[in-house]
Amino acid sequence: MPLLADAVADRPTLADVALRAGVSTATVSRVLTGSARVSEGTNRLVQQAISELGYVRRRAPWTHRPTGGSVAAIVTESSERFFSDPFFARLLHGASRALVPVGYQLAFVAVRDRSEYAAAARFVRRGVDGVLLVSSHGPDPLMPLLDTAGVPTVLCGRPLAEHGAPYVDTDNYGGAQAAVHHLLAAGRQRLGTIAGPSDMAASQDRLRGFTETLAATGLEPVAELGDFSLESGERAMTRLLRRRPDLDAVFVASDLMAAGALRALRRAGRRVPDDVAVIGFDDDPVAQHTHPPLSTVRQPVEEQGATMARHVLALIGNGTEPGRSTLLPTTLVRRESA
Repeated sequence: MPLLADAVADRPTLADVALRAGVSTATVSRVLTGSARVSEGTNRLVQQAISELGYVRRRAPWTHRPTGGSVAAIVTESSERFFSDPFFARLLHGASRALVPVGYQLAFVAVRDRSEYAAAARFVRRGVDGVLLVSSHGPDPLMPLLDTAGVPTVLCGRPLAEHGAPYVDTDNYGGAQAAVHHLLAAGRQRLGTIAGPSDMAASQDRLRGFTETLAATGLEPVAELGDFSLESGERAMTRLLRRRPDLDAVFVASDLMAAGALRALRRAGRRVPDDVAVIGFDDDPVAQHTHPPLSTVRQPVEEQGATMARHVLALIGNGTEPGRSTLLPTTLVRRESA
């Protein structure tokens, strides 16, 4: 007689259905939840695969406390990164302002690497009503775990891998465009950029906004990568100067990296903005306290957190998506560095 665990292990999984149908697991999830964002043909392929494999969805219905409960903010970064980057505090402050008045508390979980993902999913399953997933890198392995758990989830930023969860993003591409236009209008001709991690959509969108806008003018872009930390910005700026000693402007994909870039420029004897103009991204508090104060692209971080919280409350309350994902505007803030 087979053990129960053996019988469960033999059952077809969501991944088996996706493989049979030739689609992603996210698409299978959308079919199972009745999402309108699946074509009739794809829906037919998935339903056929479900029928052929005898797949049965095993997740239990999600329950929540009607008088309030808790929402977990899962940040896929180290705790060191979380506490050193003001973006996260601003985002979670905005989310908390929307959650607390209606009886929900916000819990924080830092997930450093894949070895901690299963533990985070178990934490969620034990009593969290919803999840705000922040700082995803690449196709986040947490998403299938959260989907299996059935927990309502909203993402911070556009994900690299398509799936059914709604997200709230800012106009990273348009913000980078605005920065480049400002630098060109000021007469800068030799522009570089310090981009963020290549496995994040926000980084890709900011880099694309920079390179495409600059390429349209016939100028050649030059780029180096950082990881959104101050130290990486300092190192990347040093590499840019080595590659383009005549650089006269740089767009940096975060204010922390821009603060590091200012350090490198000062050490190299370059005056800002006389020799090199610098524009950051975020409008974090650090931007007002650099020397000189930093021109930057402001993204409404607190509003992004509050919007994510409202979306997850809608999912918790009625189990339906709050509509299409949200894109918030960015604004160029001019200070002394450019």
